Amino acid sequence: MKYTFCGNSGLQLPIISLGLWHNFGFVDDYDTSREMIKYAFSEGVTHFDLANNYGPPPGSAEINFGKIIKEELSSHRDEMIISSKAGHLMWDGPYGDGSSRKSIIASINQSLKRTGLEYFDIFYTHRYDSDTPVEETMQALVDVVRQGKALYVGISKYPPKEALKAMKYLKDRDVPCLIFQDKYSMFNRKPEEKILKLTRENGSGFIAFSPLAQGLLTDKYLNGILKESRAANPNGFLRKEQVTPELVEKVKALNVIAIERGQTMAEMALAWALREVAVTSLIVGARNVPQLQDSLNALNNLSFTEEELSLIDSILDSAKL
Repeated sequence: MKYTFCGNSGLQLPIISLGLWHNFGFVDDYDTSREMIKYAFSEGVTHFDLANNYGPPPGSAEINFGKIIKEELSSHRDEMIISSKAGHLMWDGPYGDGSSRKSIIASINQSLKRTGLEYFDIFYTHRYDSDTPVEETMQALVDVVRQGKALYVGISKYPPKEALKAMKYLKDRDVPCLIFQDKYSMFNRKPEEKILKLTRENGSGFIAFSPLAQGLLTDKYLNGILKESRAANPNGFLRKEQVTPELVEKVKALNVIAIERGQTMAEMALAWALREVAVTSLIVGARNVPQLQDSLNALNNLSFTEEELSLIDSILDSAKL
């Protein structure tokens, strides 16, 4: 595993982190979840990314993670970076959604209870809430740090204008924004427009989720939609209609480059996202240990020639989602 400093901080993150968005809830196989976390840590993945609403049902990923840490890795807590977030719907009524001070404070208290942890290493506001002043949300983050409930804070999915406002507010109160989390992949390069520059200029790290575009940037859809794939799930985030024939042709062209590099499609997609110096880490998901192994194999070849990058760009130019 390789580690890199997060923004202007002294904190190092593994360049590949494990996300618990999918496959760690009560509906999933607990033993498989446990083996993935144990394997990840054994391979140097020290950062585990949670949120209060991860499951399903919401909250169950935090409960399962806390149980696994207690049973298997409790003596290694100080070797781990554990993050969680608040901001999406968690309970009925006016206080279980959004980024008000009421919701942020209640959410971190509940998340700490579910995981059994004394503190989170990183705590995020999970989304920009246009109904709540940015200052209110940021002050709540400042206070959870001063209360010892989090060591660092971050923001996720904020528009550039609001992100800058948030970063300035936090910096002025000596609780700088450690990290910005957003979606970034070959098929979603929007952060390259403003966000990556913003994080560099303000001393924050950047961590990408969905670097495989919900599985589109793998060999999973090269020959159609498999029954067990995310696109086959009508309740999933990846919709069947997104897997168009044109998109599949683009992935096939990219896959040729990956094969020439001695990589799987997934390995090359992760390596490509890490080519950007502003990217601190990638959050990968996995259904089982072999899938996680495939992601970690990307570390074996992270370099690209200018010719490869140019060819990839030419393919991607007409493959934007």
